[in-house]
Amino acid sequence: MDRSTQIKAMASETRMSILRLLAEPNRYFGHQWSADPMEFGVCMTMIAEALAVAQPTASRHLDILRQAGFITVRKYQKWSYCKRDENVIRDYLEWLGRQLSV
Repeated sequence: MDRSTQIKAMASETRMSILRLLAEPNRYFGHQWSADPMEFGVCMTMIAEALAVAQPTASRHLDILRQAGFITVRKYQKWSYCKRDENVIRDYLEWLGRQLSV
């Protein structure tokens, strides 16, 4: 995994907010009717609404998170759904911890 891409992804409060929201999809997106947010992921449109940003802005942030491997994006019908990749996030945090150790 490209660590510089991951560091860039984490260097944005908006992207950190997205990851926090996606950590508890049922809490923040339980009203999503098109698919189970926990199992399938959260629709990009709903993420944009939760952040109070335009969809293209949200899409740019989500694409950076996808490139870093922190989320997966699955298309279904006309929507795209995002879900955290917990294994990649855990690996990054462990790597970061090792880098910061004395």
